[in-house]
Amino acid sequence: MKNLLFILLSLVMAVNVGTAQDYKKLLKKASKNLGKYNLDPVSNADKLTESLALVDEAFATDEAKASGKAWLTKGKIFNELTNADITKKFISTVQIPMAHPEAAITAYEALVKSIELSEKKGDKKKAYKALVETEGHLHNTGIFMYQDQKFAEAFANFDAEVTASKLIREGGMKSRLDDPALEADHILTTAVSGYYAKNYEGAKPYLMKMYEADSTEAFVYEALYTMNSESDEAAALKYLTEGRAAHPAEQTLMFAEINYFLKKGEIENLVTKLEKAAEMEPENMSIAVTLGSVYDQLSVKSAESGDEAKAKGYFDKAMTTYNTIISKEPTNFDATYSIGALYYNKAASMTESLNKLADDYSKAGTAKYNAKKKEMDALFMEAMPHFLAAEKINPQDGNTLIALKEIYARSNQLDKSGEYKAKYEALGK
Repeated sequence: MKNLLFILLSLVMAVNVGTAQDYKKLLKKASKNLGKYNLDPVSNADKLTESLALVDEAFATDEAKASGKAWLTKGKIFNELTNADITKKFISTVQIPMAHPEAAITAYEALVKSIELSEKKGDKKKAYKALVETEGHLHNTGIFMYQDQKFAEAFANFDAEVTASKLIREGGMKSRLDDPALEADHILTTAVSGYYAKNYEGAKPYLMKMYEADSTEAFVYEALYTMNSESDEAAALKYLTEGRAAHPAEQTLMFAEINYFLKKGEIENLVTKLEKAAEMEPENMSIAVTLGSVYDQLSVKSAESGDEAKAKGYFDKAMTTYNTIISKEPTNFDATYSIGALYYNKAASMTESLNKLADDYSKAGTAKYNAKKKEMDALFMEAMPHFLAAEKINPQDGNTLIALKEIYARSNQLDKSGEYKAKYEALGK
């Protein structure tokens, strides 16, 4: 019985020793194959595939997973793979994608694991040294991903580079991010990548670091405003206000502020901001159209409150704004439609006062009613040619078709009203 137990134990030990030797052999062979591939990638393409398969096979064993040296070897293998990929990108005369964009991250993760598991100082030092190379690969891969607008992948590499830099310093070695200017630039690029990838949780620490350091980058305020606009309006407005004060000429912040007040419906606050924006960008027709719309809304609002002088002033400003746009862009749909809407809205605003006059059946009351109705109908008809012009520019706009349907109905041109009703229904809206 004792002999049998000894034989069994010997077999178990033999299996364990064999497995330990196997993963080392697999990694050694993987390194050799990768070297052959790097010498002649075209003829030895199969060596790369085989090399990666050997790494996977080695790390299927618990022994490899527990070995700092094994992780170091894996890190070096993927460093070589990334280096070959990046070199190919740099020397290529045409734009080519990275064959293995994940390799730098894989190398980084392997080397972090090697540092964690290695007990000997010499082994740790080798891992730190390899990580210095990986840091550069993470940076270059991140740049390539950013240029390709793969912002999630760019952020992953840039973010890993920050952690790699900290580990390199802990290992007593120099990092490329030791240069304050490079570090500041890297933090900004990382934040931008995370923001455009909509990884707000990942981007926020970088943005806050710049914000707390009184960054001069307008983007910081724009991003913090956007990221907080849904969850914390007070914080969002704080960042927006500070950003506008620090960067009064920055267009993105200006538009963010305009959109904020548009969303809130605070049209009075919009006027001066839009007028300032229109001065700064006289050729931006989008700003001009928005300004005209605000003037229109204020005209209607003033008329409803009984301030006819103010209503007329805003009406005239809106008309001037839209006509200026059309003088620059004769086929501008928004401005053409908006002139029609200007007359239409003014006419529609008279409906309430007309209804009140309808209750007065006296001769004087009837006369007032008829005069007001004639004025209102004239405004509706004034709107018509502008809506017809808008229809020519964009026959698929539903609002234009509805407006024409209503105007024709009011003028008792029921056949034309029916025609525009059919046109609208044909849109399937």
